[in-house]
Amino acid sequence: MNLMDKILTLDYYDRNALSFSESTLSVDMKEVEDIFLSYLGKGGKILDLGCGSGRDSIYFQSKGYDVTPADGSMEICRIAEKNTGIPVRHMLFQDIDYVNEFDGVWACSSLLHSKKEDLRGIFSLIHNALNENGIFYSSFKFGTFEGMRNGRYFTDMDEESFLSLADGLFRPEKIWLTQDARKDRKEEKWLNAIVRKMK
Repeated sequence: MNLMDKILTLDYYDRNALSFSESTLSVDMKEVEDIFLSYLGKGGKILDLGCGSGRDSIYFQSKGYDVTPADGSMEICRIAEKNTGIPVRHMLFQDIDYVNEFDGVWACSSLLHSKKEDLRGIFSLIHNALNENGIFYSSFKFGTFEGMRNGRYFTDMDEESFLSLADGLFRPEKIWLTQDARKDRKEEKWLNAIVRKMK
């Protein structure tokens, strides 16, 4: 992704922060969230990476987890702070600077806005941010497309390409496909992956 593509993607979310947040806040992700939490066990610290409206952070808090939401859009961060009632860190993926800090990293529909060639480095930063045996969840639109779509940059992913990025950093625990949780997009498929930090 060149600099202009990144600027356009962040600008899209800054300009559409309110409508995006309103359209995603009530989307039911409980089934996937509970699968993620089942690998974490009780309590612990979660980094909600690309938190959007704060929907998932709210759910994790309700289950007793210590959550740190973060997003690359300043406008989204402001809205998420109102929704969650906790500070939201304004941070790009390349700026992840935590070391052995979290038991889980949740990156729902967020890393897909990174260029594929940048994802290995981002995965390494997530690896550093996790405690020993930490759990990492991410989701991507299923496929092989990479480029600008609907005003944003997207990298789609299939199982083979995801595993190549995770190789040597994470051990796969569960990889599966789901339909889009939004009722008007049931035809869209998503690749979901839960992986565990390797030493």
